[in-house]
Amino acid sequence: MTFTQTDNLNHGFTSLAPGHTLIIGLGNDYRRDDGVGLYVARKLRQMNLPRTTVLEVGDGPGALLELWENQTPAILVDAVLSWSKPGTVFRFEAHLEPLPQKFISPSSSHGWGLAEAIEMARALNQLPPRLIVYGIEGKSFEVGLGLSRVVKKAAAEVVDRVVQDLEFWGKVG
Repeated sequence: MTFTQTDNLNHGFTSLAPGHTLIIGLGNDYRRDDGVGLYVARKLRQMNLPRTTVLEVGDGPGALLELWENQTPAILVDAVLSWSKPGTVFRFEAHLEPLPQKFISPSSSHGWGLAEAIEMARALNQLPPRLIVYGIEGKSFEVGLGLSRVVKKAAAEVVDRVVQDLEFWGKVG
């Protein structure tokens, strides 16, 4: 498992403070738009939001099960490939229903995608009590650095929407 942990109170990821929301950016910086989840996580970390813990997960969705053992609310951001218009933003309340089958997590090269990780956690009763998933339709998943312009613009929208979610939950503001 490869992840980078940074939070605003310097707690380890296994001892999240009560009332914190876990924000997870999923992806691979070296596959262009697949790095959008990591990009959003970094932007949110820079905002120094109270009562949040921000993680970057680079090894694919399988690592999420360990992180979700804390049963804390979570917001996850990942690139998706659904053959929709690049830059399209999707928002799912994954604690209420499964992700649509048409979505592929480009970071998963071994058949273990985000939808499977969520459903495994649901079956094991390890799903966070509230799990919001933002998917950003990618344009390029080729080897290389940097997000495409349309995905970077969508990432800025997701940053704003995550902050709105946190405000609605009473976590900021």
